[in-house]
Amino acid sequence: MPVVENEVDLQLEAGKTSAPPPLSHLRLLEAESIHILREVASEFERPVMLYSIGKDSSVMLRLAQKAFYPAPIPFPLLHIDTGFKFAEMLTFRDEMARSIGAELLVWRNESAIAAGTNPIALDTKRCCGLLKTQALLDALRHYKFDAAFGGARRDEEKSRAKERIYSFRDSAGQWDPKNQRPELWNLYNARIHPGESIRVFPLSNWTEMDVWQYIHEEKIPVVDLYFAKERPMYVRGDALLPIEQEFVAWPGEQPRMVKSRLRSLGCSPCTGAIRSDADTIPAIIAELLSFRSSERANRAIDHDQEGSMEIKKREGYF
Repeated sequence: MPVVENEVDLQLEAGKTSAPPPLSHLRLLEAESIHILREVASEFERPVMLYSIGKDSSVMLRLAQKAFYPAPIPFPLLHIDTGFKFAEMLTFRDEMARSIGAELLVWRNESAIAAGTNPIALDTKRCCGLLKTQALLDALRHYKFDAAFGGARRDEEKSRAKERIYSFRDSAGQWDPKNQRPELWNLYNARIHPGESIRVFPLSNWTEMDVWQYIHEEKIPVVDLYFAKERPMYVRGDALLPIEQEFVAWPGEQPRMVKSRLRSLGCSPCTGAIRSDADTIPAIIAELLSFRSSERANRAIDHDQEGSMEIKKREGYF
């Protein structure tokens, strides 16, 4: 005769109840993320969701809709526009915000853009520092946001693997990876001193595969750049560079049509494409099974110096 351990087992033994079906891996991730979104919305005065327009942002939007349904999302979306985003991304951004009734804020470092800042004239580190990091810090101060949701995941890149879910930033917006608060189970410490703020990463425990499987299961719209089709590219060895910006071309260089897609979306001069035939979400999921490289391998900003992403994050980057 089996040993009866507790009240639930007693009820099961008596046939009075039935055990709920176990949640799938994706539903456990979803529940954790929704818990984080609700916790931050209740604990902070001025939260905001950073909206990068990529697949992770699309998943965060769906989770936020579920977290507060049937009410609208109780915080605005903030997009840091560097002036170098793909035109398809900006069209998708505006249509998505309008379709779900979300408040969309767009912030640009206009003085740096007017001065002609670009990654070729400067370098990716300085360009990113002006158009992304400085713009983000200015926007957070301008609107007095005290908590900012980001779509970063720990499996993307090694410095992101160090981040806590609640990532504290000092009054200058800087991150100290050696001075982070412990997080046990689903307990988060939201106390901040005047001038401090936090970045929050509800998708920390998701993988690239989880994101695509959730997008497939939930039928979440994503930017068409993720799907393979014939596109004009500058081909340099294994690198495929989109023709979005004229200054990217070398003298005399001509684009070629290549069946390709973007695995990760960023600024067009710094985001390479990959050769691919994956033109549907199931095909992308199948393709991921064969990949052995990071999804950010084609992002120039991650490789401009050793530990470049961690340095940027210490300075205030996403």
